[in-house]
Amino acid sequence: MDKRFIPYFVFLFAGLQIMLLAMTDRALAQATAGDSGAAAVEHVLRTQQEAWNRHDLEAFMAGYWNSEELTFFSGAKETHGWQATIDRYRTTYAGPGREMGKLEFSGLRVKMLGEDAAFVRGSWQLTMSDGKTPHGLFTLIFRKFPEGWKIVHDHTSAAE
Repeated sequence: MDKRFIPYFVFLFAGLQIMLLAMTDRALAQATAGDSGAAAVEHVLRTQQEAWNRHDLEAFMAGYWNSEELTFFSGAKETHGWQATIDRYRTTYAGPGREMGKLEFSGLRVKMLGEDAAFVRGSWQLTMSDGKTPHGLFTLIFRKFPEGWKIVHDHTSAAE
């Protein structure tokens, strides 16, 4: 090999190594951000579960985006807005002759859609004082806001 080309090969090899290291660091940073985002989203859900089980509906609703653009789908009904959503919960679970029961989320699967969005699937179950256990599935869309992760869309179904 001609000795004149050796510095070029060294330079090219060093440049490729730097590029590979930068790509690896970026991939690691994205994976770590995804892991921390998923953990933060799951923390919101666990905090909601605890609030529900204390019968603190306002604290439960802190996990939702306080906006008229919040959407909540259940059965064949669409609810729009934070206030309408809490009103629906109050009527269904905290109204006269109603009870909130004990809530448990399970099977949570958090899929990060980017640094500021996540898609969540899981199951819910209520244990009521009479022993009944209404349950079902949900899909949620979370967005990250300056004040933290919030549910912007909730689609919940109940088993029949």
